[in-house]
Amino acid sequence: MEAAIDTSPTASPRELFATRRVAPSILSADFSKLGAQIADVMAAGARLIHVDVMDGHFVPPITIGPLVAGSIADQVHQAGGALDVHLMIERPADQVAEFARAGADCITFHFEADAHAHRTLGAIREAGCLAGLALNPGTPAESVTELTGSADVVLCMSVNPGWGGQAFIASSPDKVSRLRRLAPGARIEVDGGVDAETVGSVAQVGASLFVAGSAVFGDPQPAQAYRRIAAAAGAE
Repeated sequence: MEAAIDTSPTASPRELFATRRVAPSILSADFSKLGAQIADVMAAGARLIHVDVMDGHFVPPITIGPLVAGSIADQVHQAGGALDVHLMIERPADQVAEFARAGADCITFHFEADAHAHRTLGAIREAGCLAGLALNPGTPAESVTELTGSADVVLCMSVNPGWGGQAFIASSPDKVSRLRRLAPGARIEVDGGVDAETVGSVAQVGASLFVAGSAVFGDPQPAQAYRRIAAAAGAE
């Protein structure tokens, strides 16, 4: 049975990103039943669905592109949610328009992949999306200093990007705390090794968006797994 679509008034993407949320990542989903798994976690309360895009260059794996994002965008939006696209790719500026057309509500790219991060952040906003900037574990938090005010979201990688199921880097809460001070106007998102045991450590120091992939879709019961992580994060 398909989950019922909530037709009551819903929050805008900006309002959703302004609240504390767990964002299940479809990187770890079973793509043979992707729509059903998204419906399950959204029925459990998820409103941000995270899309990890990898190109085989910036990171070794190749994952998905605008076609997959576009295939789930209507489902996510009709259920009152937003699509959170994370570009782990070289030349991210070249793909902004395609993902915006596919239905992305927030597009995040890596500081390390773009020599013109300020320009790309502006292009994302001009395309009608929230703009996010991601930092690898080895990139200093201070890298965001010159971009304060240009990014709506700053994503702190708590694993090295490329694969799901990695262990949470123990020093991540300290970096999140520094990012919270350095980018006071942005929402701080954490991606990598996030589960019910680790999410509290970054929630306590200023993160408000939490990407969880294998901890949700790698569980036999994704909806229940989502609820456990959201409860541990104090998320809506």
